[in-house]
Amino acid sequence: TVTEGLGLSVEALRRSIGVELYDVQLMAALATSLGNVAEMQTGEGKTFSVAPAAILSALRGNAVHVATPNAYLAERDYALLSPVFEVLGISAGLIGDSNASLDAKKAAYDCEVTYATGFDLGFDYLRDQAAKQTTTHSPLGVELLNRLRGASMSARSTIQRGHPMAIVDEIDHVLLDDAGSPLILCNAPHGNAEDAEACQLACSLVDGLVKGEHFHLNMTGTVRLTESGSQRIHAREVAIPVKTLLRPWSEYLQQAIRARYCFHRDEQYVLDQQQIQIIDGSTGRIFSDRTWSEGLHQAIEAKEGLAISSERSILAQVTRQRYFRNYRRLAGMTGTAVGCEAEFRKIYNLKIWEIPRRVPCQRKLYPPRAFANVEAKYMAIAEEASAMHRTGRPILIGTRTIVESELMAALLRQRRLPFQLLNGRQDAEEAAVIAEAGKKHAITIATNMAGRGTDIRLHPDVRSLGGLHVIVAAPNELQRVDRQLVGRCGRQGDEGSARTYVSADDDLIRIHGPWLERPLRNCSDRHGELRIDISQRLRKVQQLVEREQSSARLQLMQQDLARETLFSRLTDHS
Repeated sequence: TVTEGLGLSVEALRRSIGVELYDVQLMAALATSLGNVAEMQTGEGKTFSVAPAAILSALRGNAVHVATPNAYLAERDYALLSPVFEVLGISAGLIGDSNASLDAKKAAYDCEVTYATGFDLGFDYLRDQAAKQTTTHSPLGVELLNRLRGASMSARSTIQRGHPMAIVDEIDHVLLDDAGSPLILCNAPHGNAEDAEACQLACSLVDGLVKGEHFHLNMTGTVRLTESGSQRIHAREVAIPVKTLLRPWSEYLQQAIRARYCFHRDEQYVLDQQQIQIIDGSTGRIFSDRTWSEGLHQAIEAKEGLAISSERSILAQVTRQRYFRNYRRLAGMTGTAVGCEAEFRKIYNLKIWEIPRRVPCQRKLYPPRAFANVEAKYMAIAEEASAMHRTGRPILIGTRTIVESELMAALLRQRRLPFQLLNGRQDAEEAAVIAEAGKKHAITIATNMAGRGTDIRLHPDVRSLGGLHVIVAAPNELQRVDRQLVGRCGRQGDEGSARTYVSADDDLIRIHGPWLERPLRNCSDRHGELRIDISQRLRKVQQLVEREQSSARLQLMQQDLARETLFSRLTDHS
């Protein structure tokens, strides 16, 4: 029964790693085991709450995949909880390396509990789909020949062995924020691109194009060439390399324009060893194994003066929505599920259980401060950090981009304030730094999701000073991301405080809330600050963005389902 399973889990945690579960952790485990989303506040111990839910699934004879937002958390949680599973005779495996051998991955999936990133789970599914397509189209008689040669027919040909249950850590991030783009399995490119000359020519032509005269670029990044612009790029003196074009010439120019005006180094990507590495917009994490599609990646390489890599051809693709709907039972935990009830219910048929706090929250939320421009805002942030630092309170400054974090670091250097800077590597070193952010006089600058999943423990001499102070250097498009950042302070009844800073130059205002830009610029005082509380107006803008992104994700899933239905029909007829 559920009661007996939970009892076993509690005793296994106590005996193997010395952890005593709180009642709220058992409530979260129960909610998860029943196939719900448990909203458990930041710092309440989600990691240990996963163990009883996974154990209950394993005891029922159902394998469970524990999906995490990144590889570091998968490795950490697997290492931490393996002794718990071992004492109950439950096998546990880890997909710690995306490039691990097929045999190693199969061994991990053969376990009753498998830890992996949601990213790796989806791509292993795509590898299985691509392998099935290859088998389906294999030459006539291959299966008979394999049998005659003595090849084992009992061995599983796929990497995964089904989808009984998934428990998703930070489920809002994995199933919602990351679901805005499909998972696409591509072949590995070899050598330089055959259309490299076209990419480089398009990049050079952008310098001669005038925005508003030759092309229009809207806030979503969509490019439209005007009649004048079309004539300019097709002029007689333009030596278009027609023989090597992989798409219409105008599309090369459109991507080159997007690369020039919409994608900036240290904001959307970084350069590492002459390679473009993508920065995740919602987390600030850097991904070395992802590329943009439809020639955009090559356009950015041309802009940066790099060798143009070959485009990858698509082998298989799936949206995260369709992949995770494969599981017979889906559940998860997060600190920020409320507000997403409709999408969780509509897409995944999931309900949200709000788990109460173990102890009352003592966090102080100060009103946001608004400024006419980003310079005035950064100066005010630096002044507040200096004032807090003099009292000894630790400070965490959360920025949206690497560029913002570097600008903030430069201001603190001018004031000779010591600090730690984290830029989204999301590894063990980063976790160690963020864990020390609760020391007296500590100042930590980090992109929003840096160290997510790692507790910032307050040192005893800090509690009486007011605890950790969090500064949100710019509001995010999603209020959930701001809530996660603010949730780094005031954990489990600790003292703490937080404040958000906003300016008319911030992307949220400039792109999504231009109606707020005029009062911010025109009604500010001589210090550039607007002395009114704009928290409700900020929330209104964020709600608009959330609705737009939710609608886009729904449309993406519907397109994916329609494409899958079409492919199935074509396969059946063939």
